[in-house]
Amino acid sequence: MAELKAGPGGPISVVGSISVARALLAAGLVDRLSLLVHPLVLGAGERLFADDGPRVKLTLEKCDALRSGVTHHLYSVD
Repeated sequence: MAELKAGPGGPISVVGSISVARALLAAGLVDRLSLLVHPLVLGAGERLFADDGPRVKLTLEKCDALRSGVTHHLYSVD
């Protein structure tokens, strides 16, 4: 993935894969993180950020509320 990122082309996006997102964060290959937060409490499920995962400093760049109540958060990775 590092070779692909270093090559020509535009941004690489990952949609809906916690395991790939975790691996890319752990490898330091994430520049921006875009999260959609839904106003729903399930009480269970897999967390995006594992307890034993790497510590990643994020800076909130933008946050928009959609009409549905979903919020879109855009973070840069420091």
